[in-house]
Amino acid sequence: MNDTAEPKLLARVPIRVRWRDLDAYNHVNNATFLTYLEEARLVWLAGIEGEWKTDAFSPVLAASQVNFREQIEWPGELVVEVRCERIGNSSLTLSHRIMSADGERLYSDASVVMVWVDPASGRPVPLPAAVRAACVG
Repeated sequence: MNDTAEPKLLARVPIRVRWRDLDAYNHVNNATFLTYLEEARLVWLAGIEGEWKTDAFSPVLAASQVNFREQIEWPGELVVEVRCERIGNSSLTLSHRIMSADGERLYSDASVVMVWVDPASGRPVPLPAAVRAACVG
């Protein structure tokens, strides 16, 4: 992928902050940010044409890095963006941004590495063609 070009936007997923997402400090718990990222990734994956998960291959989260920029409070309407940063032989690096629904506030930016593996062996397998096409096309 071209490092100077804007990474491809794969999904913009709306998320409503739930009361149960709050912690004792009355803001969204840090761990819940990861749940929001996961939800956005799965919405994207479920919407691609073709197979992204079968008995022969499945994605696992290999790494995650999250920057917490601002607290999220309830009630709230969010949007999570998912972008393709890098395509490897068996992996993807995806960037995420958690923002207010109006785009005025950036709550978090994050990056994850997903690796496709053979569930039986746990060994990496080639990135599914449908996933590669969704990131490139």
